Amino acid sequence: MRTETEGPDLRHHGDAEVRDDGSALVDLAVNVRTGTPPEWLRERIADSLSGLAAYPDGRAARAAVAARHGLPVERVLLTAGAAEAFVLLARALKVRRPVVVHPQFTEPEAALRDAGHTVDRVLLRAADGFRLDPAAVPGDADLVVLGNPTNPTSVLHPAAAIAELARPGRTLVVDEAFMDAVPGEREALAGRTDVPGLVVLRSLTKTWGLAGLRIGYVLGAPETIAGLERAQPLWPVSTPALAAAEACVSPRALAEAADTARRIAADRAHLVAGLRRFAAAGLVVHEPAEGPFVLVRLPGAAAVRERLRGAGFAVRRGDTFPGLDADWLRLAVRDEATSDRFLGALGGALA
Repeated sequence: MRTETEGPDLRHHGDAEVRDDGSALVDLAVNVRTGTPPEWLRERIADSLSGLAAYPDGRAARAAVAARHGLPVERVLLTAGAAEAFVLLARALKVRRPVVVHPQFTEPEAALRDAGHTVDRVLLRAADGFRLDPAAVPGDADLVVLGNPTNPTSVLHPAAAIAELARPGRTLVVDEAFMDAVPGEREALAGRTDVPGLVVLRSLTKTWGLAGLRIGYVLGAPETIAGLERAQPLWPVSTPALAAAEACVSPRALAEAADTARRIAADRAHLVAGLRRFAAAGLVVHEPAEGPFVLVRLPGAAAVRERLRGAGFAVRRGDTFPGLDADWLRLAVRDEATSDRFLGALGGALA
């Protein structure tokens, strides 16, 4: 474990790779599923626009999310995406020693620092497969944050290993933003009420293509949810976002998400097999990958990334994630045809 106060740009996200000239680039930098939202979801959102004159009423959406996870509504809080949830946690929880397990999504640490907290980092090592070692987390940490599956490593930690981190007086925050992209949602903790201090975050923006709408939710003990709700502004989730939340936890949506997860797994296997062909150039794929993205290590990756931009492909730099350096790249999983075109461009960039 290493404690750091300075270092990577925690506010750099994948959209920065395509923001200026994204229309000219094939986007492998952002982990939002392409071709979304589906038509039926766009129609549900459009239908909600007739109710914009009224203030948002989140009761139906909250009840739908609670039913999806078999929980009482008192254990659910709807948020403007997972990013808002991180801000609420940072502001509402009274903690002395927060710890963030890296490499992972950087917004939780950024939110904690913005709220005035001094944050310790547990840095998982590539040599250990970026696997969680519960013993590496300081025993006196009263807030622990980690992702599962983890962005950007694509590691799926065993639920049992994560549960080992729970103890009285500690809040254990698990970011499951990409769990619905895992077939069967293996190792999910959402819906568990037997793990002390557990708080699970879910996002509906990745699988359903709703990054611009901002919708997610928090699952936790009623007293934790009540504290977070008090920290929220009035009407934090818009009427269209509430309509999307209710739609995205419907039986139809859950079945579609399950099919999508299986397709992502097949597309990821195709991409990984293609990447392995560049082993002679020093490219190493971090495996096993379980999320809708793949982490690779490549000497001179920064220069290769620029050559890929010239060839029309945007990929995510890795050096803004604590624990990684400029030789790492994150690649979003796309359909096989897109991956084949990317692999051809990668071969040219390496040559």
